[in-house]
Amino acid sequence: MNIELTPLLPADGPATLLPGTTGTEKCRNAILKLSPFIGNTQLYKFSYPHANLYTKLEHQNFFGSIKDRPALYILRKALEEGRINENTTVIESTSGNFGVALAGICQAMSIRFIAVVDPNLSAEKEQIMRLRGAEILRVTERDATGGYLLNRIKTVKAFLAANENAYQPDQYQNPDNYFSYYHTLGEEIVNSFSSLDYAFISVSTGGTITGLSQRLKEHYRNIRIIAVDVEGSMVFSNVPAVRKLSGLGASIRTPFFDKALIDDYIILSQQDIIKGCHELLTSHHLFLGASAGAAYTAADRILQQAAQPSANAVFISPDAGNAYIDTVYNQEWVNRNILTSQTI
Repeated sequence: MNIELTPLLPADGPATLLPGTTGTEKCRNAILKLSPFIGNTQLYKFSYPHANLYTKLEHQNFFGSIKDRPALYILRKALEEGRINENTTVIESTSGNFGVALAGICQAMSIRFIAVVDPNLSAEKEQIMRLRGAEILRVTERDATGGYLLNRIKTVKAFLAANENAYQPDQYQNPDNYFSYYHTLGEEIVNSFSSLDYAFISVSTGGTITGLSQRLKEHYRNIRIIAVDVEGSMVFSNVPAVRKLSGLGASIRTPFFDKALIDDYIILSQQDIIKGCHELLTSHHLFLGASAGAAYTAADRILQQAAQPSANAVFISPDAGNAYIDTVYNQEWVNRNILTSQTI
């Protein structure tokens, strides 16, 4: 397995503590300072004929994505329980957003963070992680599923075995991942709608859909939870294929899905997801990422078929389109990697 380690960029040096302030107290204070800026994102209502359609704009979180929620929740709990301190190295496998959030929070706490990534990571997200002090450990060899996830996880486990005081948030198995969505995003949606008929959620680790489906099913008896995946993902299929879009789908089905309350799922082609992103931009003026394009496309298909114009529906938009400038929003890249001679 080939890996490439990029050295840590120069940082500001050791944090200066106030007299009487320990490193752990500084970590705790950093968490408290960030907390008000993560969550309580806005709902956007569409001009849409087939239902009352809304989306939750998660790029409004402090570090730019929905993954701010589990990153803050997991690190805060780990700090409270003594599993991390100012001398801990945090290491995690990430396709981008979770790594950006962890990098930002770890930088605020002045602790070391290593992001284990692969070639699908966008240049923008990598640069943001670097600017926030992250070390980049790149896995370049595909695994048996055609993706990189399994080899990224192996790399993390090898580091944990070889290093004391290292901690993995483990977005693939740590139940605090989905608890974070249950207690934050789920609660925000419940407080926003007196009735809700549909929720469309793109999947990857399963954390979002597990926590959100549990909370929404508690509150809305008849709501339908629709999972949205991409061709080549192993979440709802056993047919692996190379995937070029980051942040959506996965090479493994995590245990979280056993606890998710999913009514139905839809698997989309990468081409359809890209079309959805462009429609969000041109028709609704929303510049969003691939997962949002997928959820919107699924919502549009199902809501048109349902023919319930009074229904309330929401889909989740995990991040903005900035990191997809060179892929989803680059016609040359789309033609080369997704299409043959077709255009959007």
